[in-house]
Amino acid sequence: MEGLMRVRTNPIHLHCGRHHSPSLPAFPTLQLHKKILELWQDADAVCFDVDSTVCVDEGIDELAEFCGAGKAVAEWTARAMGGSVPFEEALAARLSLFKPSLSQVQDFLEKRPPRISPGIDVLVKKLKARNTNVYLISGGFRQMINPVASILEIPPENIFANQLLFGSSGEFLGFDANEPTSRSGGKATAVQQIRKVHGYKRLVMIGDGATDLEARKPGGADLFICYAGVQLREAVASKSDWLVFNFKDLINTLE
Repeated sequence: MEGLMRVRTNPIHLHCGRHHSPSLPAFPTLQLHKKILELWQDADAVCFDVDSTVCVDEGIDELAEFCGAGKAVAEWTARAMGGSVPFEEALAARLSLFKPSLSQVQDFLEKRPPRISPGIDVLVKKLKARNTNVYLISGGFRQMINPVASILEIPPENIFANQLLFGSSGEFLGFDANEPTSRSGGKATAVQQIRKVHGYKRLVMIGDGATDLEARKPGGADLFICYAGVQLREAVASKSDWLVFNFKDLINTLE
């Protein structure tokens, strides 16, 4: 199908890529809007969502399936990522359905290594070569994101994610509600904190869900790139600045 592009001012929105949805109209592929391209190429920092962006699956869904509660949890995930329910409500509801123990999480990590999206490793290397700082900001769990960060050589201090809590016997206790990413608007808060602490002038957020889109706000991300290579969420894509289905599209602009 034809590439997709929309441009309007204040803010500038542009979508460029391939899509497979009849409700998102097709337009001829056109040159990227100069302002968007400059923001991307001159970014001081790029923040990536993890589930269905850096990785090809939703970590909590995979863990739930491993623990025998996959279908019910996946339904809650779809609602949370579409923005139809508060994130903190969906997170608590999903965990309550299977209450993973520490041993189950460890077993899962051993038997189900991370599956990263095609091209993400090359993109991260390209960004680092340009002295662009890379962060992982996720509503998922640090225990499952640490291995992903290790593969991409992203330092632990550049990870903002939730934390599963366990008792002395490894029993599930819940999650750390003090983490900003545990609630709606949390990714936006994390991005604002990153920007304030480091004084970045240009910051980009890349993700697939409503919580990623929320990061584009004053004091937060200047640009939101919707990555739909795993999941196309139309309500999110329609409000993004740039819609891509392959990380090669971003890599090519950094050549």
